[in-house]
Amino acid sequence: MRSFASDNYAGVHPEVLEAIAAANIDHAKAYGDDDVTARADAAFRQHFGADARAFPVFNGTGANVVGLQAMLRPWEAVICASTAHINVDEGGAPEHQLGVKLIDVATPDGKLTPDLVRSVHFGVGVVHHAQPRVISITQTTEMGTAYSPDEIGALAELAHSLDMYLHLDGARISNAAATLGVPLRAFTTDVGVDMVSYGGTKNGALAAEAVVCLRPELAEVMGFARKQSMQLASKMRFFSAQFVALLEGDLWLRNASHANAMAHRLLDGVSDVAGIEIGLPVQANGLFPIIPRAAIEPLQEVTPFYVWDEASNQVRWMCSWDTTENDIDTFVSAVRTQLA
Repeated sequence: MRSFASDNYAGVHPEVLEAIAAANIDHAKAYGDDDVTARADAAFRQHFGADARAFPVFNGTGANVVGLQAMLRPWEAVICASTAHINVDEGGAPEHQLGVKLIDVATPDGKLTPDLVRSVHFGVGVVHHAQPRVISITQTTEMGTAYSPDEIGALAELAHSLDMYLHLDGARISNAAATLGVPLRAFTTDVGVDMVSYGGTKNGALAAEAVVCLRPELAEVMGFARKQSMQLASKMRFFSAQFVALLEGDLWLRNASHANAMAHRLLDGVSDVAGIEIGLPVQANGLFPIIPRAAIEPLQEVTPFYVWDEASNQVRWMCSWDTTENDIDTFVSAVRTQLA
């Protein structure tokens, strides 16, 4: 069986592999001055608007760090949810690499609100306090929930009124667009987001993440920030080819929609099982149920998955672009047998 531990465990989509192979012809200019990268740039502008500038990087942590670097000085701070990837799962990279402070806020569902931001926004102009400069949100969140365009727009309006920027960590941005049924720009460019970390790896790519800058004045420094952060690929065409495969057509949406559909198939299969508490709404490709502790290890022997919260026995079941209906049905059967 395929794993339910992470959509990072999935392989590379065949169409992405074909695009990489197709780019492997003769010589091409290095560091992004090639024709394939130009096509990728055009594809990003198609989805995010004419002023968008995309800067491919190696991984999601790199995308977040480089994007934040363009907006921050070392004495400034980022307000984020306590569950945010930059706060929990990046080894302290933003703080170590940028010298900035993360101000994390507890949330019930992984989502920041204007009121939560205001609750920690203080000390402006006081030299004893790190200065809040960026609000960072994740779409979809680390808890599987999705912000609506209006919710993101309200945060962008607040950020700009406070002389701050709004950064969106889009490791699963495609899953968010699929569940919301809107274009990528509807909850980014059109509602005032300033910087996006665009995730391709969880959506069928090999190593394709990008910083998408939506403000021209920030784009001017992005190239330098990427180089200094050691995220500039010399053979850029092989990274860019993956974005061409995903974004020129609808592969990005097909992959995300399938992963989301498999998560809902899993939800339908276990929601009536006694002993399982679904808890958070299933809005994308992940479930975060609470299950009996005695069932966790036996089910992990069927297929790997993470324990999300040891104290409450909350686990994470994550579906991928290549999850099959048989994968879901086999696991549902195991869950029902184990909890019978």
